[in-house]
Formats: sequence, structure tokens, C-alpha cells
Amino acid sequence: MPQKSNRRRFLQTTAVAGIGFWVAGGVRVAQSKSPNERVRFACIGISGKGQSDSADAAGRGDVVAVCDVDKGTLARADAAFPGAKKFTDFRKLLDEMRDQIDAVTVSTPDHIHAQAAVKAMKMGKHCFCQKPLAHAIFEARRMGEVAREMKLATQMGNQGTAETGLRKAAAMIKAGALGTVTEVHVWTNRPIWPQGGPRPKSKPVPKSLDWELWLGPAPYRPYGDGYHPFSWRGYWDFGTGALGDMACHTVNMPFMGLDLRNPTSVQAETSGHNKDTYPSWSKITFEFPANDHRPALKFFWYDGGKKVSLELIEDLLESRNGKKQIPGSGALVVGEKGKLFSPDDYGSQYTVTKGIDHDMKVDFRPSPQGGHFQEWVDAIKGGPQSVSNFPDYAGPLAETILLGNLAVAAAPNGQGEKVEWDPINLKPKNLPELEAIVRPPYRDGYGV
Repeated sequence: MPQKSNRRRFLQTTAVAGIGFWVAGGVRVAQSKSPNERVRFACIGISGKGQSDSADAAGRGDVVAVCDVDKGTLARADAAFPGAKKFTDFRKLLDEMRDQIDAVTVSTPDHIHAQAAVKAMKMGKHCFCQKPLAHAIFEARRMGEVAREMKLATQMGNQGTAETGLRKAAAMIKAGALGTVTEVHVWTNRPIWPQGGPRPKSKPVPKSLDWELWLGPAPYRPYGDGYHPFSWRGYWDFGTGALGDMACHTVNMPFMGLDLRNPTSVQAETSGHNKDTYPSWSKITFEFPANDHRPALKFFWYDGGKKVSLELIEDLLESRNGKKQIPGSGALVVGEKGKLFSPDDYGSQYTVTKGIDHDMKVDFRPSPQGGHFQEWVDAIKGGPQSVSNFPDYAGPLAETILLGNLAVAAAPNGQGEKVEWDPINLKPKNLPELEAIVRPPYRDGYGV
């Protein structure tokens, strides 16, 4: 098939899925449980965010198996999940519990997401996975493909997607409340962990931790303070930096309202980095071509203390002690008729410039009672797919977000070269040396 036809078919398919899905209520998955039947969950990663995710599972079904590479964490699981079988290796859990579970939650460091989720989904298990869905762009695409092929209910842990305020703000943008949108600006207060420095000194592995399993698909390195259980986010081998940590939340509302998928170029300016940890700050520019629903536009991302200019947002800020200050995180959508500003990470609160009806009537899919996790459980029981399901929403969102890290990789000394992106084949057209970040190599036993 000619390249232009192939691209046209790809863009039409992804655009239809993105625009219609969250408004129309989504498609239904093959019903695997009756509405009154209890879902049997396996929870992979039960500390940190995994603590609340596994609690959500226990409140909506039966947690029959848990997995964590830290035996100290596992030991504390007895009280929360009595009778649940305990594992340190998710592969053994899935192999041994294959016929005893219906669904899995994946709440591990980013570099394990795709490995655990894809293995579970290939077994026919419904999947909830924490943001940013995957560690690499190819993995996000693969997770969506497997979920669609297996007709599974899926959900990424970007909980704001299920908020009424976010869905309404997105619907207002889509309905043209701001007129033609030309720019989107999103910023975050992350990183809140060490980033941009050297590796920690090697130390003995804590007796409770299986370091080899914690590393999983990543290249071997000695254990040191600052990886487990939290600061792994700042390392290329394990996390996705400030961008991956928060953009699936903060970009969520404009992504939904403007179909911000399949950018054709991305370019970064950074504080510089050593190619081992992410930079202490970055500014990234994404360029999106016109599609059937909007003209071309640019999206600007800021982290590490960098923010949108005060001049651009000043009219939407309240004065405090005689000064107007930009909040630590937020999203600003700029249109020809006016602007919409969300002053936090989740997009559910927003203000608009004078002359725009904040309460305008728009159609959008009603928010679920019980939030995004309940929306996923309802889908498992035969209801509509969650809005942030892997193939139609979470995967494309993650692809867009993770593309920013290609630009960061191309900017180790400050100003980076523009990455020309092929969204069909997932290739950096002008910088083939970045392909190892798009499709990383894995250690034996961890392919997707």
C-alpha cells in the first residue's frame, strides 16, 4: 500500500476512535462476568500507588493473589488480603493462578508495566495499569493492540479522566467554546525526587528485596539508595521522568478536548543530562498537524520549575497579597475567542476568560459513580469500556507523552534537535539513534 494511503487510513482510524469514544459511551467488551458475580483480582505491586489500587480492587471484588518484589511489603499484605497467595515474581503468579483470576492491577515502576500487563492480557485477563501506561512508546502501542485483540476491559490509572469537570471542559473545547485553538501550555511541579545527578553509590541489597526481580527487563546495575521504593522515576532505565509521571494527568483534559495524538515533531530544551537520569528541568514543544476536527496547533510542556509566561495567563489568575502567581501545576488552552485554565494536576477545575459561558450546555459521557476504577470493573461485567482504555485512549495518550522523552534524549547539552516523528511506524525519521528508546532491548525472559 502506498505510504500516503497507509497514513490516511491510520489517522482516520485513530481519529474516529479518539473523538467518538468518550462521547458515545464506548464499545462493550465481551461479557466475562455477570453483574452480580465478584471479580477475582491479582495485584502486581502493592506498595506506593499499588496500596490504593489493591485497596480499590479489594473493595470491588476478591483479591486472591498479590505480588511484590519486597518481602517486607508482602508480609504486611496478610492483614489487608487474608487468604491471598503471595508471589515475588509476577510471571509465576500469572502462570500458577491462570485459572483463578479474572483481572490484574499493575502498579509497579514504569519499566515493568508492559511486561506484566501484556503477559496477563495474553492470558485473557482484564487489566488496570498505572500511568504513564508504559515505559516506552512501542510498549504503549503493543498494550493497546493486545487489549483490542483479546477484547478485554482495560483502564489506565489517570483518575481525572472519570471526573465530571474534566469531561465537561473537554466537551466545551470540542464544541468550539474557545474558537480555533492554537496553543496548549501544560506545566508541573515535578520532579519532587532527585533528578539530573550521578548514580547512587552501590550498597548491599536489603534482605527483604529481590533486586534481580526489581530490575526485571532493565540492564543490570548495583543496588543503591534512591531506586527503591520511589526515586526510580528519575532514571531512564526505570522511569519516565517528570513528564511521564504527571503528564497523563495534566495533559488529560486538553488531550480529550483536542485529540492530541500523532504529533509529527517534538523538540526539547533542557538543563542538560548525563543520559542516565532525566534533566532537572525541560521545556518541550510538540507540533500536531490538522485533522478532521481541528487545525494544526502546538503544545508546550514545562517541568522542573519552568512555567507558562505570566503575560499569557495573567488575566485568569486571582491576586493574592497584591500579586498574581502561577500555580505549580496547570493547563492553559488558548483559542481565538478566549482561554480555558485548569489550576491543578487533574483538569476537573477550570476557569474561562470573560465572555465565554462557563456553564454552557455540552454533551459528554456521564461520570461513573465510584470513579475510574469502578468504571473499569463495570466494563469487566459487560458495561461500556472505560474512557481511558488502552487501545482507544490511554495508549494514544501515552504515546504522545512518551514522545516528549525522545526530544529530551536528543537534548543532553541543552537545546535539542527537532525529532521528526512517524506515528504510523513509530520511528524518529531523522534521528535513528533514538530507536532504542522507542523499542528498548530487554533482558531474557521479559519480552512483550
